[in-house]
Amino acid sequence: MRGLTLWCAAVAVLGLVAPGVTVADDKAEKLSPDKLPKAVADAIKARFPDGKITSAEKETEDGKVVYDIELTSGGLKYEMDIHEDGTVEEIEKEIKEVPAAVAKAVEGKYPKAKIVEVMERSKVKDKKETPVDYEVTIEQDGKKSELIVALDAKSVKTEAEEKAEKKEKK
Repeated sequence: MRGLTLWCAAVAVLGLVAPGVTVADDKAEKLSPDKLPKAVADAIKARFPDGKITSAEKETEDGKVVYDIELTSGGLKYEMDIHEDGTVEEIEKEIKEVPAAVAKAVEGKYPKAKIVEVMERSKVKDKKETPVDYEVTIEQDGKKSELIVALDAKSVKTEAEEKAEKKEKK
C-alpha cells in the first residue's frame, strides 16, 4: 500500500511539473521532397527553378514549424529555412573560395583546425537576400564543428555561443 501511495505521489508531482517542460525544438523529422507542403515546394521552385533537393526536414524553432531544405543548384550547395506558409527566412550558399579574412580569423582562434566548408548565410525579407555572416564547418582532432564568422571576420563564435547571445537578446 505504501508503494502505491509513493507511486501516486510521484505521478502527481510529475503532473504538476510536466506542463512546464517544453519539448526540445531541435528534433527534426526527415521528409521526402514530395511530402513538402505546396507553399514550401513553390518557394523552393521560385528561388531555385533547377534546384535538386538533397534533404528535407521539418522542425520546430521557437514554437514555429520550419522546413530545413538542402539542395544543389548550378553546381553549388544551398540550404533554406522556410515557414509552412512558404515564407523563406534564410538561405545559405556554399562558398568555394574561402575569403582570406575568414580563413585568417578561424586560424587565429583554431590554429589546428581545417576548414571543411563555408556557407554564406543570408536573411530573407520581402524576397530580398541580405548576407549576415558565414557558417564555417571545421575539423579538429577528428571532430567537426560549426562556427559563425562575421562578414568582416572580426568575430568568430561557436553555434552554442551564438544561440546563447540570441537568448540574451530576447
